[in-house]
Amino acid sequence: MKHSSDNSPGTRSGLLTISRRQLLGGAMAGAAVATLPGCAAATVEADRTVDVVLIGGGVMSATLGALLRQLEPGWTMEMFERLDAVGLESSNAWHNAGTGHSALCELNYTPEDEDGHIDVTRAVRINESFQISRQFWSSMVTRGVLQNPRSFINATPHMSFVWGEDDVDFLRRRHAALVEQPLFTGMRFSTDPVEIHQWAPLLIEGRDTTQPIAATWSGLDTDVDFGELTRQYVAHLQSAENFALQLSCEVEGLERNADGTWKVIYAPTNGSDRKAVNARSVFIGAGGAAILLLQESAIPEAGSYGGFPVGGSFLVNRNPALADRYLAKAYGKAAAGAPPMSVPHLDTRVIDGERALLFGPFATFSTNFLMEGSRLDLLSSVQTTNIGPMVHVGLDEFGLVQYLVGEVLQSQEDRIEALRAYFPDAVADEWTLVQAGQRVQIIDRDESGRGNLEFGTRLVVAEDGSIAALLGASPGGSTAPSIMLDALQEMFPDRFATPEWQATIREIVPGFGTQLNTEPELFRSLLSQTTATLQLELPEHLPEPA
Repeated sequence: MKHSSDNSPGTRSGLLTISRRQLLGGAMAGAAVATLPGCAAATVEADRTVDVVLIGGGVMSATLGALLRQLEPGWTMEMFERLDAVGLESSNAWHNAGTGHSALCELNYTPEDEDGHIDVTRAVRINESFQISRQFWSSMVTRGVLQNPRSFINATPHMSFVWGEDDVDFLRRRHAALVEQPLFTGMRFSTDPVEIHQWAPLLIEGRDTTQPIAATWSGLDTDVDFGELTRQYVAHLQSAENFALQLSCEVEGLERNADGTWKVIYAPTNGSDRKAVNARSVFIGAGGAAILLLQESAIPEAGSYGGFPVGGSFLVNRNPALADRYLAKAYGKAAAGAPPMSVPHLDTRVIDGERALLFGPFATFSTNFLMEGSRLDLLSSVQTTNIGPMVHVGLDEFGLVQYLVGEVLQSQEDRIEALRAYFPDAVADEWTLVQAGQRVQIIDRDESGRGNLEFGTRLVVAEDGSIAALLGASPGGSTAPSIMLDALQEMFPDRFATPEWQATIREIVPGFGTQLNTEPELFRSLLSQTTATLQLELPEHLPEPA
């Protein structure tokens, strides 16, 4: 969202009086370093000017770059990534569940109010966004930007699975509310163990089926390798001379120039001298570190934002014989006090052409904002403008803190026990623990002035559109094309409204600007088209959507 801003050069409103580089002794890896007036970084002169700088080599920046290449092929772009390759942080296939989030299985997207009413508003909105993703990916395949759809997306049914009378009743009412929506056509509901076994045998084998159980099943969704998507986008961008990729380079400063452009100060991670490039527009898609860089920009829109880091880990089984018996992503209900990103699920993954099973996530806690960041990231994000909301969240979210402590103290035996609630016959020795990505949830000031912890994503854009940052996590990469179209509209409103941009956008995303849930015939047509282009037909032995 936009707010009025004072974009005068050198403004650093609300920052503490000590720079992050001073705070961290110059050894901070994986986060931005504040550049206060008079610091050494301010003396670095830019040696070139580009149209767009993309900070972060993940799926968000790569998606924005791919969109801009279609809209403005002549623009110069430069991408900065602190690691030695793109797609290695949160976009890495092993650092997320690869879920094509469309609310078909995620119970937290359909909250229940005190009167027992199931609110499907958010579920419909997220599903609409995922349809934009399917259309964009399909167009990128057709245009040769993406190669071999099976390398990055695979048809994978999405399920919800619960037990106990109360949760079975909730799932039944959730299903009844969703199937009234055209986007959720064909979702099945069952309390029959035999039928559920046909959908996902591992959920049933070894289970006491005298207890109430229920599941929903939809064959309209996917498993996505966001790391591979990122690599293919960037490879296409690199095929043009007006794109430069700067690997092993960390952005350390952002300064507003007198002409309204931005000086982006960066340093190679090998310790070489700092350099700078001027950019007419900047997008900060640096994952957890985005909040630090947003603060570094000192735009008023950064306001009272703070960040709460939450990590995760997964149990992984690479036994191909077992993976071949299970094709689904089955989501359950989150434990009391758990953040939405910790909803347990048993997933099929397809990574580098091989199937595996994944269960989790198990929440972890670190003060890092990136997997390879600094433990001082959280402390360095504290400013006079956000310290109040951050303290409020610390006091109000004590239950979350207790939950995280309990998760951190879990043993491998505890994790296997949690797994067996979904896969009763799981063999402990076949499962290994892998660290997932680090996420930074948004802390913002609510209407009462207190801090509020949010578990979605937030696009923050300067009033003049010259700089934007994406904060937060889920649903993240699944809806990247929709989020980046919003970013383009706010960053380049005049160009976005031109007939040329509008025609190209509707050519690559035919459903853009249309609520497909209110246009069922168009939805079915586009679903059929993207299914064919992305090769998302289900194997014959699986049930087909009704």
